[in-house]
Amino acid sequence: MLCAAVIAGAFLVSGCGGAERSSREVIAYVSADRPFSEPIMQEYQRQSGVRVNVVYDTEEAKSTGLANRLLAEKPRPQADVFWSNEPVRTLVLKSRGVLAPYESPAANGIAATFKDREGYWTGFSARLRVIVFNTNRVKGEEAPRSVFDLADPRWKGQVAIADPRFGSTSFHVAALYSEIGDERADDYFRKLKANEVKIVDGNSVVRDMVARGDVLVGLTDTDDVNVAIEAKQPVAMVLPDRDGIGVPVMPNMVSLVAGAPHADEGKRLIDYLLSPEVERKLAESEAVQIPLHADVPGPKNIPPISSFKAMTLDYAKAATRVEDVTKRLAAILGL
Repeated sequence: MLCAAVIAGAFLVSGCGGAERSSREVIAYVSADRPFSEPIMQEYQRQSGVRVNVVYDTEEAKSTGLANRLLAEKPRPQADVFWSNEPVRTLVLKSRGVLAPYESPAANGIAATFKDREGYWTGFSARLRVIVFNTNRVKGEEAPRSVFDLADPRWKGQVAIADPRFGSTSFHVAALYSEIGDERADDYFRKLKANEVKIVDGNSVVRDMVARGDVLVGLTDTDDVNVAIEAKQPVAMVLPDRDGIGVPVMPNMVSLVAGAPHADEGKRLIDYLLSPEVERKLAESEAVQIPLHADVPGPKNIPPISSFKAMTLDYAKAATRVEDVTKRLAAILGL
C-alpha cells in the first residue's frame, strides 16, 4: 500500500489555470478523468482567484492510487479535498478516519441516497456501468443484456474488462458480490475466466478494443462509450440488467480531508463542485454524467435514471467488501 502511495506521489501536481498567483490555495486529489475534471478546476480557479493545485490519478490505478496516498499521508495530511470517480474508495477512507465531515449548502438539492448521513461525503454527477459492443460485428438485438451473459460460451475470447482491482470496475465487482452473494459471484467470475475474458489496464482500453474489433463486447463506463460514439466509432451500449438486478449507478463523491491544511478553501471548492453549474457542465461534456440535482437537464445519449431499474446498493456495504473481493478475484482470475 505504501509503495502504491509512493508511485501515486510521482503524479503531476500543478496549478491549473491562468489566474494570477494568489496567497489563497487549495489542494485537491482527483481520480475523475482529467479531460473532464481539469476544465472544472480551471474554471473554479478563474472565478475564485484561489490557486488550485491538483494531483490526478492514472487510468489503470483510478482512485486506488490516490486513496492509498491519502492513507499514507494520514499522520500529516497534504490534501484538502478528495474528488473520487467512484464510491468505494471514499467509503474505505471514511472508515479509516481519513475524511472529515462537511455538509455543504450546495448539496441541498441532492437526494439523501447520495449523501452520507454523517456528512463525510456527498455524491454528484453519476455515471453508469454498461456493456459496450461493436456495431459492425454484433447486431443490437443480439448484444448481451446482462453482465451474466458475458460468461456464455458464444462470447468466448471476445470479452474485455478493466482490472477489477481498480477504479469503477472494483466498485462494480464489489457491488455484485454485495448484491448476489459470494457463491454466485465466485461462480460467475470462474465462468468468465473459463471464457477467456481479457483483463486490461482501464475502461478506455476496453472501449478501444471493442471499437477496433479486437473483441466484440466489454464492460466499461458511460463516459468512455460516449467518447467513442461522438467520434463516430462503431460502438453502442447496453444498460445491463435493467430489468434484473439493476444497472450500477456510480456517483462522483467529494469529501473534505481530515486535518486539511487549507480546510476553509477546501469547503469552498466542495461547494463549487456540488453546484448545479458543475453538474450542468459535466452533463454537457463528453463525460455525459447524470446530474443529481433534479432541476439540471440530463445529458444526451444517456437515458435518465428514472427510465430503468438502478441496482439496489448500499454503498457502505460494498465498501466493506472491496478488499476481500479484490483478493478473491486475484485468485480466481490469476491476477
